[in-house]
Parts: sequence; structure tokens; C-alpha cells
Amino acid sequence: MRILVVEDDELLRRTLVATFRDEGFAVDDAEDGEEGLYKLTEGIYDAAVLDVMMPELDGWQVLEQARPKVDTPVLMLTAKDTVPDRIKGLNLGADDYLIKPFDADELVARIRALVRRASGQSQSILNLHEVRLNTSMRKVEKAGTEVELTPREYSLLEYLALHRGEVVSRTLLYERLFDENDDSLSNLLDVHVSNLRKKLGKDLIQTRRGHGYFVE
Repeated sequence: MRILVVEDDELLRRTLVATFRDEGFAVDDAEDGEEGLYKLTEGIYDAAVLDVMMPELDGWQVLEQARPKVDTPVLMLTAKDTVPDRIKGLNLGADDYLIKPFDADELVARIRALVRRASGQSQSILNLHEVRLNTSMRKVEKAGTEVELTPREYSLLEYLALHRGEVVSRTLLYERLFDENDDSLSNLLDVHVSNLRKKLGKDLIQTRRGHGYFVE
């Protein structure tokens, strides 16, 4: 999953980026509203974390200008917890709120929930025949036995599982799994798919030649 973090506080921004990367996300970041607006509208993200109080262009303005162009789920970070502020955010298209200071685990859980809902999945358990994904715990089992996956392998499997029955193009998978700082090789996706087939079964991930991959 690829997310965008827009936060003008450098220490907090770096902490958030490190937290999400530790959880297996591909992460891009922006240090102000203008950069955040550009990346949010020009990039492809599964979710965005957007600070409200920023100089020049604040979070409300970023959200208001971005919404006509993108429907990316957005979680607002704010120090304000008043009803008018929440109403304003909802009217502008915010999907969730988190009040500063916050717990990092809760932030990650909320982002995962937003991504699931955007994919039409309300539950954290995804069943693919004998393979079972627990998206909240980031665990995978096959026939009841836990299977160890690398963070990138898990992210690939989770994305395909959330879009079960859909053919996902190689281009889209690269955009979702690698952030702007990744120096990804052209065959890296094939390597991850091959590893998943070895660990979970050769028929789990299907190839539609010239189009992409899918799970049934």
C-alpha cells in the first residue's frame, strides 16, 4: 500500500514516515501544503495523512482543492477537537480524524481501515481458498499454518486480495508498492510474485499476460 504523509513538523513527519515503512507501507511525504496538494493530485495513493495546521496552504485548503480531482481516503491530523472543525472537515471530504497527540498504532490501524473500506472490504480477515490474511495483524496462514512473508511480499498479496477478481496491471502494482525513493528493478515484481507462489501455492496468483495479475 502506498500512502502520502503531509506534515510541516519535520520531526513528526520523519517519525510518521518511519512508522509506516516499518509497517510495510510505501510512503511519500510532503513538508507543506503546496507540495502535499501537488503530490496528492498527481500521485496514486491508497490513503493520505494530512496535517491541518500548516503555513501558506493549510490542510483544509489542500483537501478542498484536491477533492474535485481525487477520491483518495484522507485522515486529518489536528490539535483541534471541536464540533465545528469536525463538521468543516467532513463537508470538505475528510474520511477520518485523529487528535494530536495520538498513538502511532491507532493511526496505522485507522489508515488500514480506510484502505479496506475504500476497497469494499469491511472485515480485517480475507480468505483466499486455504490462504487466510489477517490485515490488522499482517499475518498470513495457509491451511492453518502461519507463513512468513517479507513486508513487500505481504503488501503485494494484500493489495491483490483487496482487489480480488480484478486484474491489476503491473504499472499500478509498481505505483502502489514502491514509493518515490525506491530504486526498483524492472523484474522485482516478478520476483515477489514467484516467491509468493512458492510459499502459498502456484495457483494463488494468476497471470493475465499483457495485462497483469489477479487472485480469484
